[in-house]
Amino acid sequence: MHARIILVAALLIGMTSSVYADDVADAQTLIRAQDEAISRDDAAGAYFYAAPVIKRVFPEPAIFMTMVRHGYAPLYKPKQFEFGKGQALDGGVAQLVYLVDSDGVAWEALYMLEKQPDGSLKITGCTIRKATTA
Repeated sequence: MHARIILVAALLIGMTSSVYADDVADAQTLIRAQDEAISRDDAAGAYFYAAPVIKRVFPEPAIFMTMVRHGYAPLYKPKQFEFGKGQALDGGVAQLVYLVDSDGVAWEALYMLEKQPDGSLKITGCTIRKATTA
């Protein structure tokens, strides 16, 4: 009986890890798609990946893109864009992205994503800072 409980617990833990890994992979796919839309100046495409909380603050795709260009300039057409560590959270994902802007300056962006009622992930926020050198 104890062996069966341990086996079931191990399977559940393994499934949870797999679900979390899927969430991180889904988040990376979504972030990459938004980055590509921003790079193409596709405001509607980029806006699609924003969570409702973001859409309430920026009620139109054009307003959203203006905010990205001015407030998050390093995210607008970066020279390099690669994923760092992603962490599945209860109900969402935190994903680190390393990028180099058009002027060659290195940045770190931390994206926060949240599961929506339909089960999809949407971007709820992003903070950026210049990368630190070791």
